[in-house]
Amino acid sequence: MRAADSDRQFVADRLRDALNEGRLTLGEYDERLKDAYAARTYGELDGVLHDLPAVTPPAQQQLATTPPVTATPPPGQRAGRVPGWLLAVWGSWLTSSLICFVIWGITTPGGYPWPLWVAGPWGAVLLGRTVMAYASGDPDGYGAVEERQRQARRAERRARRRGY
Repeated sequence: MRAADSDRQFVADRLRDALNEGRLTLGEYDERLKDAYAARTYGELDGVLHDLPAVTPPAQQQLATTPPVTATPPPGQRAGRVPGWLLAVWGSWLTSSLICFVIWGITTPGGYPWPLWVAGPWGAVLLGRTVMAYASGDPDGYGAVEERQRQARRAERRARRRGY
């Protein structure tokens, strides 16, 4: 049977993929590409691809697929910056501490620094929480990594049920 232009294009694409995979040298690719575009029958096209592995459609592949790596940060975290929960807790600590120190400065300047009893323990707890979040590998907050893993497993199960 005679080959169509679309068949020749398919073979040319397969040859390009084989070149990118390292299965062909540039010289072999050039020779086979010339042969592919000169082919008139399916038999001649098959001869161009005779020693290359067959292409399996993605739906029939047996290999496990991994999700593509995205450049967008996970929810609640801005790219290359401090997580949102961290800004919120430390921002509220800073605001409250500043208000206490302003009140102390206005009412009893130079007196007993009582705002330290507000800022100190609260800051120590926040520092411990921040260190533990980063040390556990979960800088988005406690449980955020586990929740994302659960969501990924659910999505994988749904995809398997649909047959993807």
